[in-house]
Formats: sequence, structure tokens, C-alpha cells
Amino acid sequence: MTTSPSPSDPVPVPIRVLLPGDQDVVGHLWSKRQVRDGWLYEVGLPAYRNGPGDTVESAEYRVWVRAPEHVQPLDGVSYDGVPVEYLEPPSLVEREPGPRRPSGWVLAKAGGRGPGRGTVHTVDCEEDPAGAPMLTLERALDAAQHPGTRLCSLCGAAAELDPVLKGFDRGFGGDD
Repeated sequence: MTTSPSPSDPVPVPIRVLLPGDQDVVGHLWSKRQVRDGWLYEVGLPAYRNGPGDTVESAEYRVWVRAPEHVQPLDGVSYDGVPVEYLEPPSLVEREPGPRRPSGWVLAKAGGRGPGRGTVHTVDCEEDPAGAPMLTLERALDAAQHPGTRLCSLCGAAAELDPVLKGFDRGFGGDD
């Protein structure tokens, strides 16, 4: 996480903290942290604690709460100086490929006699048979090497398995 520039000793600012049971109290906002699903605010809630002997002294209980569900700004208060921790931006690998599909393959057997008749699909292909056992990479490659077996191009099984079957050097100066 990266932190925005802030003074060495942050000064808390007042903020309304919404408590359970429809209660609220003015507490101190110490910092803000961005998380994947929103924001957390570190707030200090006023409390008492037992001091030496029979004394009671004021104290502050700090806790992280969700914003805006558990906090509300106060009119006339500036929150510009509150230290903020931002999430690191996602890497190029996380941004570009997008969601990944589940790994694995299935063999949809075709009617007829002989080994290797069928089509290899990815596990999330719309054309794969329901309840077909999932194949590891090695088993999918074994099935794909049989003359009667096709690789589905609709789901990408062909694009994933063909380079492994034919070698990665094709088209890169190898024997084409």
C-alpha cells in the first residue's frame, strides 16, 4: 500500500461514529485505508479506564470501521489532512488477462467404435458433456493424440493444447 504524504505526527479530526443500537458519538478520525471492497477508517472512540488506585481517567479506544456505513462527516470539518493508505494499482498481469477460466479439460466421447473418438473441451465449455470426468493436462494430451479426436475451437481447447502437441518453436524459426 502507498501512503499519501502526511505530517510526522498526525492530528486526528472529529467525525461522527455510528454505533450499534442507533447510537452515535463524536470520535477522532486517525487514518483512512482503501481496501478491495471499499474503505476502512481508523477511529478513536472516547472511553474511560481505571487509573491508579480508585481513579478513573479518560481514554480512547481505536478501531477500524467501514466507511460510510459506520461514520459520517461533521459539517465544517476538513478531512484533507487525514493520512490515507491507497491500494497498489493492479499489475499488468492482473489488469490485462481479466478473469481466468477454471483449468482442466473433458473428453466428450463420440459414438462409434475405436479408441480416441471424441472432442476435448475445456471444463467450462458450453459443449462439454455434463458429468464427464475432468482430465489433467497429460490425459488431455494423450486423448488429443488419437486420430479420431478433435480439439474444440469454440472454448479454446485447440488454442491451448495445439502448441503443446506440435511444439512451441513452430513459427519461430523452427521447422515449419
